Amino acid sequence: MMAKRGRPPSEGRKSHGPSELVLAGAVARRHYLDGRSKVEIADEFGISRFQVARILTDARANGWVRVEITLPGHIDADLSMQVRDALGIRSAVAVEAPAQADVAIREEIAGVVAGLLGELVRPGQVVGLAWSRTIAATASRLEHLVPCTVVQLAGSLAVPGASSGTVEVVRTVAAVAGGEALPIYAPLVVEDAATAAALRRQPEIARALDKAAELDVAVVSVGGWDAGLSTVWDAVSAAERAEARAHGAVGESSGRLFDADGKDVTAGFDDRVVGVPLDLLRRTPEVVVTAYGAARAEAVLAAVRAQFITTLVVDTSLARQLLQGG
Repeated sequence: MMAKRGRPPSEGRKSHGPSELVLAGAVARRHYLDGRSKVEIADEFGISRFQVARILTDARANGWVRVEITLPGHIDADLSMQVRDALGIRSAVAVEAPAQADVAIREEIAGVVAGLLGELVRPGQVVGLAWSRTIAATASRLEHLVPCTVVQLAGSLAVPGASSGTVEVVRTVAAVAGGEALPIYAPLVVEDAATAAALRRQPEIARALDKAAELDVAVVSVGGWDAGLSTVWDAVSAAERAEARAHGAVGESSGRLFDADGKDVTAGFDDRVVGVPLDLLRRTPEVVVTAYGAARAEAVLAAVRAQFITTLVVDTSLARQLLQGG
């Protein structure tokens, strides 16, 4: 998979997004701790030496360069760059939660994803959102977003204890952006293939799915295909879970399964899913993927091989497990 290397911070922006902070931390570390020249650093990250100089100046001005490199929040810049390089993806952000509880980890990742949306989305673009607890938390953390169209990528999933469903998440993000929301009023997994096909033809759902073909940015989560690792697991029958496993499923994203080699798995319940296929994500310029917990390493590595990840946001325990090859 071809990797697209580092992106310099946008000019004229007062705040700094998560990937900008990762790049700033890495550039400062190379220069101040490793003694690398601006030309060497520019060659490594695919930017100009003038951009390197500007990043270093900003780092000093913001107080990030002291005895050690320090960044706002709980972002581990060095680990982030290691994950990016090891997986060959465009960008990665490794986040350390102050408490290793699922809720705390999700909140930390959600804050990063909210910042990434502020970095990545441009006025007038089409943004697609799937549902996960992390993405629901992201919607509540989002304070500003440029005007854009927000599209639901898959039907809703009823999860015990969830504060909001996909429709509410899409509407919340669109309200922050002052843009149009295109929700999907249907379950993620329906009773049979005929019902799924009929729902996809419904005017409002068809409009959302058609608009999803124009995505500029998408935010999705990856789960492992096992109990406790996927919110979709409990939405399908035991027979369908087993059939999917028999065909090699190790991970899922919004109900779309893939095997360890990153190939789509359509056995089981794929024809009952109301949502976009993985091929659409593969064609999307920016796809932010969230996951947490070392147990999801196999699924995340498979998702990398499936080639729909451009930016990966994970907790540090999962990041370290990814570096060990799962």
